Amino acid sequence: MFNLIRHCFFLSLLLACMMAHATVYKTIDQVKSSAFPDATKFIPSDISLSDAQAKAIEKQSGVRVRNKQQKVWLAMSQDKKIGWLIIDEVIGKHEFITYSTALNADGSVKLLEVMDYRETHGGQIRDPDWLKQFIGKVFGAKLKLDEDITNISGATLSCKHIADGVKRLLSTYDIVLKNQG
Repeated sequence: MFNLIRHCFFLSLLLACMMAHATVYKTIDQVKSSAFPDATKFIPSDISLSDAQAKAIEKQSGVRVRNKQQKVWLAMSQDKKIGWLIIDEVIGKHEFITYSTALNADGSVKLLEVMDYRETHGGQIRDPDWLKQFIGKVFGAKLKLDEDITNISGATLSCKHIADGVKRLLSTYDIVLKNQG
């Protein structure tokens, strides 16, 4: 009995340590404000990809579509479309990373922000200088580590997966969002 209690104690301690590394850095309202400070409204425009759209995005981007549901808002300034805000998740090494990608009305990346980081290592991907390299990227950009995206030692998988996620979202814009709004 004592061994069972001790085992449960150590498991709960391990779980608490693992959960202590999950950090929420930005809320949806905060990323809306930082991405589109001039927006007068955000129109919820969530996407439910069809099988055909998911396959087209995968083929175009070379990145697997893991979730066909995508949280999206159309950012408006008065009656003018100024861009899109997309909330996405990718796997880091073991855990999910929640991030936002703000696209200008022309589909170029305006801002990328890490909202929630659950990994124990690799949090350097939150560095504004690392995130800045995505700004201006458009559909068709390589978004490949050590070519047009700098790798961070100790965060290679997180870097690769964020780059792949942005590449997938730019294809999603091209296939689904470009002619909406």
